[in-house]
Amino acid sequence: MVDRIMAMEGARAAICWPPSCATARRIPQGIPGAAQAGLSAVKVDGQFYELDEPPTLDKKFRHDIDVVVDRIVVREGLETRLADSLRTALDLASGIAILETAPRDGSSAPGGASSPGEEGSQETEEPLRITFSETLPVRSRASPSPRSNRASSRSTPPMAPARMRRPGGRAVFDERLVVPDQSLKVYDGALAPWRKGKSPYFLQTIEAIARHYQFDKNTPWKDLPEKVQQVFLRGSGDEEIPFRYDEGGRVYQVTRSFEGVIPNMERRYRETDSNWIREEFEQYQNNRPCGACGGFRLKPEALAVKIAGLHVGQVVQMSIREALAWAEAAPASLSKQKTEIAQAIFKEIRERLGFLNNVDWNILRSHVQVERCRAAKASASAWPVRSARA
Repeated sequence: MVDRIMAMEGARAAICWPPSCATARRIPQGIPGAAQAGLSAVKVDGQFYELDEPPTLDKKFRHDIDVVVDRIVVREGLETRLADSLRTALDLASGIAILETAPRDGSSAPGGASSPGEEGSQETEEPLRITFSETLPVRSRASPSPRSNRASSRSTPPMAPARMRRPGGRAVFDERLVVPDQSLKVYDGALAPWRKGKSPYFLQTIEAIARHYQFDKNTPWKDLPEKVQQVFLRGSGDEEIPFRYDEGGRVYQVTRSFEGVIPNMERRYRETDSNWIREEFEQYQNNRPCGACGGFRLKPEALAVKIAGLHVGQVVQMSIREALAWAEAAPASLSKQKTEIAQAIFKEIRERLGFLNNVDWNILRSHVQVERCRAAKASASAWPVRSARA
């Protein structure tokens, strides 16, 4: 931020911050944080006023309000003052600071172009208004995103994409788990969810589908036509099938489409409040990488930050030795200023990875360790419940 402003040498500018009333019909008495920071000026609809003598605003309209932190002329040696003013604005506005330049002396009119020949002049027809943000994206001036380390944390749900049901992926019913042994006959339990108990309802459903599609119910699953397999797994769609059920002497017939084993489990899993049923269905689920984050468990804002061409999700998939080599080579890809900012962080990363490498953990990958620890913890917590049921 400082470097970008210092490049505007000779410009007159004001550093402001938008309070919670940034767009309002009135200026409240005592803007929070202004008095404590020693601020006394406010900018309303492009005009500067003292906070002690605010203008009378027309309540029928909304007005743009900014509290002025500092007014400066950009010149050499201003870096420290500029950094302090920006930090004040960023702290007061939860990560938002505004820089607004004024027309240079000699301009024909406010907002006009600067006079020709002025040293360091920037030929702009209108004053610049630049919003600096420590958190991206900025939703609005009135409600900036608060600073938070959760956007880059791998352990907190809020940083994950909104549509992701499980950390790193989506739970989906896997056809390979629904039909684990394709050598079995469909009538003898090829469909694992229908295998338990061999309910007459399921057997009669198989017989009805076999009659409709004209195949032998004793055919092994692997020998069934692809269309028939998909009817069992995904349903018949709009095609209706006549079913005949015999429930203890009560016989009835119905013609309807077949829902399919997997859609039926998806619906029941979504609608049930029973943890037992959910646990029963979860044995047929698999974790598929999230389409929004690619399984990295991070939002696009975090994945957009790359060092040496890699984002944090790609780095943690490396082995310890590979990650150590990356941490040693990555600073060379940064500019001098960014290297100064990141050197302490890279130093600690290299020390920790170096320790793990020295104790022969180099073949492990950090994300695999996390998954194993999470699985072990979940298994340990579920063991007393399963033992009690047994």
